[in-house]
Amino acid sequence: MTRFVLGSASSGRLAVLRGAGIDPLVVVSGVDEDAVAAALGPDAGPAEVVRALARAKADDVAARLEPAIAADCVVIGCDSMLLIDGELAGKPPSVDEARRRWQSMAGRAGALHTGHCLIRLRDNETRHRAAETVVTTVRFGTPTDDDLEAYLATGEPLRVAGGFTLDGLGGWFIDGVDGDPSSVIGISLPLLRSLLAGAGLSVAALWAANPV
Repeated sequence: MTRFVLGSASSGRLAVLRGAGIDPLVVVSGVDEDAVAAALGPDAGPAEVVRALARAKADDVAARLEPAIAADCVVIGCDSMLLIDGELAGKPPSVDEARRRWQSMAGRAGALHTGHCLIRLRDNETRHRAAETVVTTVRFGTPTDDDLEAYLATGEPLRVAGGFTLDGLGGWFIDGVDGDPSSVIGISLPLLRSLLAGAGLSVAALWAANPV
């Protein structure tokens, strides 16, 4: 029975998987995201950055699993960043930065890049490894000044890539999504299905092995 391991502390990713019939084992990576991104250099494109971060997270988690889990499991690492005005934005470091971002992106659209890395472990060895990126366009609304300040005061924008959510309080201020909505929450179910198929795993088998 193949255990599904989610290498992320994201409550949104966990909720997407549980809503889709899979209750994963959550193992949070200890990756220094800034160091990984810096090592790529200033010319790295957004797809390359989020893929590298997803790989680093999946590799870190896979290396720390107990032998009983690593005997038969699949590890998923993910990372998301918003590209707008040529600037790649992760989690805002401060309320002031989150405010600046929202004032800049209100009424406009940005491209959310979400990297995924899948590692298939059997008998404590890596049997398959693949990484891909999905890009989804997010169209932002224009919150009033009062609404924006109230949103910032919740702290939610500081915990998520781009400073917004689709599935949380920030959903009030998202006018639309062009592409896969689950990728905006942090993990793309269509892309994940494809990655799993490449590793010889079916959704049905993972439902049976990891029931909610």
